[in-house]
Amino acid sequence: MVIVDTTVWVDYLRAEQNSETNWLHREMDRQRLGLTDLILGEVLQGIRDDARFARVQRDLRGFEVFETGGAELAVAAAHNFRRLRQRGYTVRKTIDCLIATFCLRGGHTLLHRDRDYEAFEQELGLVVVRP
Repeated sequence: MVIVDTTVWVDYLRAEQNSETNWLHREMDRQRLGLTDLILGEVLQGIRDDARFARVQRDLRGFEVFETGGAELAVAAAHNFRRLRQRGYTVRKTIDCLIATFCLRGGHTLLHRDRDYEAFEQELGLVVVRP
């Protein structure tokens, strides 16, 4: 399963052309794609128009949406944050720690455009799509 991060969905919905959105467009019907509830929330909170909000919500819910809430993931994400900090990395956003940890624990690949995930890839083995 490839988890598509907020950074890619936002660019895709804005019709921006980059290697990640091109990959998403090309592979949408070929790959098993999903997102987390956190990603869904991030994407939707940036939409101002009610009709577009409803349309994007419907479209994104057509993919598998994983529930990530819970103490177990929160503790694992905090552990990963601390490990990375001890190795000299500072992850800027808690939500990125949660998403990366979810992918690591579930064996999912991540498609993203966010430098915070690089430490998870280099130090903890997060598998990412490199279009």
